[in-house]
Amino acid sequence: MSAPTLRARVRAEMTDEIKAVARRRLAMNGVADLSLRGVARDLDIVASALYRYFPSRDALLTALLVDAYQELAEAAADAEAAIPRDDLRGRWLAIGRAVRTWALANPAEYGLLYGNPIPGYAAPQDTVEPASQVILLMVTILRDAATQGTLTPIPRTELPDPVRADLRRLIDQRAEDLPPELLDSALTGWSHLFGLVSFEVFGRLNDMITARPDYLDHQMTLIADLAGLPPAELEG
Repeated sequence: MSAPTLRARVRAEMTDEIKAVARRRLAMNGVADLSLRGVARDLDIVASALYRYFPSRDALLTALLVDAYQELAEAAADAEAAIPRDDLRGRWLAIGRAVRTWALANPAEYGLLYGNPIPGYAAPQDTVEPASQVILLMVTILRDAATQGTLTPIPRTELPDPVRADLRRLIDQRAEDLPPELLDSALTGWSHLFGLVSFEVFGRLNDMITARPDYLDHQMTLIADLAGLPPAELEG
């Protein structure tokens, strides 16, 4: 192995170890306790050594955010991909179930993504693409239904012009070709899903709903109805 390759491998391994230690601190005490000095102390190295890998706590936070978004997106994508392509509602439910499962297994990371804003930290552009992956999966399902001619949204209020302009801007940014109403349906499903999962992760459903998996399926089905996905018996 050449020297540059060996250095790159060592750097990658050290970067992964730093992030693993940071995630453990995050799980134990939350983001308020996350500092380069604390991570260095856990690694038994001087804090200055970490600056070769992460120049600031914000850089480390960004790396953790990107990793968490990617893990969440991969969990949702793997679950959705396991469902037959013509089972549109099955794919829709698979995304919701996977998001919930990942969030409950990784509450600290979920809190980093969707909990309280971190004082003084502004997420950079690097986080936008990984943060978009789940909603893009939902868009794909709705677009597949539209392509098949089976997407029949229930009658609803017209989009306000300022909202339509926002949706059109988002569509144009990705050079997509889809109606704003379809993106609006996907955003409704996305916000509903993550609102519900956040309620569970952060204890807002305690003493209210005990049948949590069934409740998630029920809510995701309601949004599928609203979005116009065909009933299961009409698919295929």
